[in-house]
Amino acid sequence: MLLLSHVGFSFMEDLVSTVTARGLKVYVLSSLPEPHFQASRPGALADLADDVRVTDGHVLTPRDVEDHLDRLEAAGASVSCCLTVWEGYRHLMALANARLGVPDLDEKQVLELRDKLTLRNRLADAGLSRGRASALTPGTLAERQRDGGRYFVKPVSGIASFGTFPLTPGTTWADLERIAAEARADTVYASAFTADGMEFLVEDYVPGREFSFEVVVVDDEPHVVAVHEKCEVTETAGTVLENACVSPPTSLSQEEIGVGIRWVASVLDTLGLGWGCFHVEARHAPGGWDLIEVNPRVGGSLISPSVAALTGGPNLLDLWLDSLLTALRPDGFRKDLKALSFAEDGSTPSGNATFFRVFFADPGTIREVGLNDGLPLQPVVTHVLLEPGDVVESSSREVFLGQLLWSMDLTGRDAVLPELMPASERAIEIVYETERA
Repeated sequence: MLLLSHVGFSFMEDLVSTVTARGLKVYVLSSLPEPHFQASRPGALADLADDVRVTDGHVLTPRDVEDHLDRLEAAGASVSCCLTVWEGYRHLMALANARLGVPDLDEKQVLELRDKLTLRNRLADAGLSRGRASALTPGTLAERQRDGGRYFVKPVSGIASFGTFPLTPGTTWADLERIAAEARADTVYASAFTADGMEFLVEDYVPGREFSFEVVVVDDEPHVVAVHEKCEVTETAGTVLENACVSPPTSLSQEEIGVGIRWVASVLDTLGLGWGCFHVEARHAPGGWDLIEVNPRVGGSLISPSVAALTGGPNLLDLWLDSLLTALRPDGFRKDLKALSFAEDGSTPSGNATFFRVFFADPGTIREVGLNDGLPLQPVVTHVLLEPGDVVESSSREVFLGQLLWSMDLTGRDAVLPELMPASERAIEIVYETERA
């Protein structure tokens, strides 16, 4: 199994565990880590994998992938498939799988999905979105601000909510230039944007509550394995922070979930997406469902373990990997997948529910950080990602502090959540060296 790693990370520990659990060898192709990780991270990867290749650049290229596959083939290795969770390399994964003869999206489809300007207007033309988008220029910025409507700004091709925010009368072109400069200077995130730098679009604001559909598509048949409601979303001047999610949704009826599942199927069909794992972000309002974006990968934060807690079995990474490994003979996997997925009418076979919260750090130097054990329900997954001494810089992208996942019976969820949600805001306690006023 070939795994593509960006600057030495991209959830390699989780991916390697998932692959080796199936008795497969792990080959890792990674771009060069950031300077402060160059001494340690390649060795850590070597301890994880059977074979590791680290390139000279911070960004993997198609030639890197082709050359590495040539090297593995010359060494007699038999590679089953390729996987990456780094969206900026999803087209490289598609390239590798095409060469290996594994059914997957093709490179062109991936790149089209990542072009959010064209995607929005393509779905509007098909009647699947009520909004439209335009390239953001000084001229279109001034026009949208003059007409006084609600609009949203985002990179044409981006990641991690970097540079996504509602347009306001106070937004200036200098703000956009500052965010673009941050993107160019960010070793980790710069590769996720277009080759010409960070280009922005402005689109009609999509109203409503926000949700995500976790979908595995096998041979043109989509299976929705989870629907998450983003029960807390914070829109700031430079980014959008997704603070907490619950699944199944609490504010939708079964019928409304069913309509959403059928709408997602129509979106995927219109875009010709017959294989893969997708994190489809959408909003629901009285007028129906509308798209935020289609991500050709697993969702971030705790989406994958949330799926495991919901199904009582495989997480989303497991399902994506198994869909690749069985792609040439998918019938058995497809039967198993259908048994744990939502039905078209919006019902779920699971009696479980999940709630998770993501914590973001503020700028400053961390003095203390730890878990609060005085919670009404203990989490089943705990990740604290920063530690004392870490310095958090001001940025237009989210800086993760940690994340926690809770699991509960669906029948008892309504009794648990009202107490758990506010208490969970204090689940990670953090103290900075200089407290902010």
